[in-house]
Amino acid sequence: MKIGIIQQHNSADINANRENLARKARKLAAAGAALIVNQELHDGLYFCQTESVDNFDQAVDLQSEATKFYADLAKELGVVIVTSMFERRAPGLYHNTAIVFEKDGTEAGRYRKMHIPDDPAYYEKFYFTPGDLGFKPINTSVGRLGVLVCWDQWYPEAARLMALAGADMLIYPTAIGWESTDTPDEKARQLQAWMTVQRGHAVANGLPVITVNRVGYEPDPSGVTGGITFWGNSFVAGPQGELLYNAPSDEEVEQIVDVDLGRSEQVRRWWPFLRDRRIDAYCDLTKRFRD
Repeated sequence: MKIGIIQQHNSADINANRENLARKARKLAAAGAALIVNQELHDGLYFCQTESVDNFDQAVDLQSEATKFYADLAKELGVVIVTSMFERRAPGLYHNTAIVFEKDGTEAGRYRKMHIPDDPAYYEKFYFTPGDLGFKPINTSVGRLGVLVCWDQWYPEAARLMALAGADMLIYPTAIGWESTDTPDEKARQLQAWMTVQRGHAVANGLPVITVNRVGYEPDPSGVTGGITFWGNSFVAGPQGELLYNAPSDEEVEQIVDVDLGRSEQVRRWWPFLRDRRIDAYCDLTKRFRD
């Protein structure tokens, strides 16, 4: 299957960001993409660098002009599109939500980000209520999509549960980068850890992984930090962790990647990790820590 990924440098102009994404999606569809994956919170800047109640005004209802824009785009192009929204579920209740649109423009399903970080410049707990939809693949015409979001990518439990529920691939819309005070060595360690853990999910579960990150510098509106340089490096890995594509760290990209979904079956025959799991001995995984 041909999978299209869009790594973009956003501005504060939401309409311009959407139009840029639509233009790139049309290019990818014309090149044969059946599935297009966008980065995390792709309609605007990464607002979680500061804690400000005014930023909640950016949240959207999931029946709104924002979702209609991408539903109409999916229908126009005849492709499945993975989007990432700041969801306003109710007054005072917000989620970081991925919505998947089928090629006829209908909603195939949604996933609410389960793991919510709270680090300097990533104050997401201020904005997002943890998800309540569980780790359930979304059924589409191109396969069962195990959609997770950014901070979820560090957790092998999330990837495993998606695999056990029958996901054909793991998909991670992402917004991650370097803070200005990070040393070059620390930047290299962070980037390599981020790629390694996700390629490990591919290996452990025998599934392709599609990770789409944003790119470019975004200043901290408060001036407390030096802002974030999002490190790009969107990538697609095969079911043995092999890199099928790796985007640059400092450029926008719209790219088609060919993924052989049938390969997972053979890899799982060679490496039958699901068969050999000791499910009788894993009960302590539900504990916070073993004293």
